[in-house]
Amino acid sequence: MNILLTSVGRRAYMVKYFKEAVGDYGKVHVCNSDKNSIAFRYADEHIISPLIYDEKYIPFILDYCQENSIDIVVSLFDIDLLVLAQHKNQFEELGIHLIVSDIDIIEICNDKWKTFKFLEDNGFKTPKTYLKLDDITNAISHKELSYPVVVKPRYGCGSISISLAYNEDDLKYLTRKVNKDIEKTYLKFESAITEEKVIYQEYLMGQEFGADIINDLQGKTQNVILREKIAMRSGETDIAKLVDIPIVNETLYRLGNILKHIANMDCDIFLVDGKPYVLEMNARFGGGYPFSHLAGCNLPKAIVDWANGKEVDNDVISAKTGITGYKEIYITEY
Repeated sequence: MNILLTSVGRRAYMVKYFKEAVGDYGKVHVCNSDKNSIAFRYADEHIISPLIYDEKYIPFILDYCQENSIDIVVSLFDIDLLVLAQHKNQFEELGIHLIVSDIDIIEICNDKWKTFKFLEDNGFKTPKTYLKLDDITNAISHKELSYPVVVKPRYGCGSISISLAYNEDDLKYLTRKVNKDIEKTYLKFESAITEEKVIYQEYLMGQEFGADIINDLQGKTQNVILREKIAMRSGETDIAKLVDIPIVNETLYRLGNILKHIANMDCDIFLVDGKPYVLEMNARFGGGYPFSHLAGCNLPKAIVDWANGKEVDNDVISAKTGITGYKEIYITEY
């Protein structure tokens, strides 16, 4: 059982998790467009890939899979998800399990405006969201919400260029700034399809949680793992505690059953006055997954077993509550 992790970046821990999952019965391959990916060090095999939006990217991945007898492909990056999903049938024709949700699901998650509309249409509580500067200023003038207001990229990732506006001057300045920031980063690729690249959101006051909504390879929800976020850094959770809050878990189970994503859905939720508000969804392993893994969940093993046609006991994809995890900075030589 050979596995390819695409856009692996700094996710060295994911390489280790999948190596443990395949054991002596396969290899873990990784690729990234940056030769300086530290995850290369821990993989059995690694290769530098073309950029995701390069026309050679998909042919490169398909050729590599065939040449190296790859059985499973897992992407670890939002932008990569959509490009791979658009070619899912080509992987399936080669007998390769592409662990990526369908295109419509990826688009709902990657496009924060579509995220808002999906959640609203399906009866989930979510922060009020606006697509135009005039709409947010009118909403504030009519007291539909008040400052501060969150200003962020419509196709965002990793908390890039997320800011708070405390007045109308801030809104105008941050709108210009976010648009400029988008053009300087990889966010420009997905954002290129629309003129409306910025969204404006109600600022929620409450306890923030992260979650893994775990579905099987047919999109059926198997479990939900909830983490209370204690400390954050650059958009990722630094310290988190595994918790069990029934009202939040029920909301997440319903979300997973409606969305029918594949494998993991990384989700951000706020508990405001005892009511869960879903903020964002990422159809991949997120930066919070290591906390779930630390507490006993082994989704990489489950993916390998599901791909092999085996049943997975719920204990494999469950985590103990009450455990607090801490990320540390670790320096290594490569």
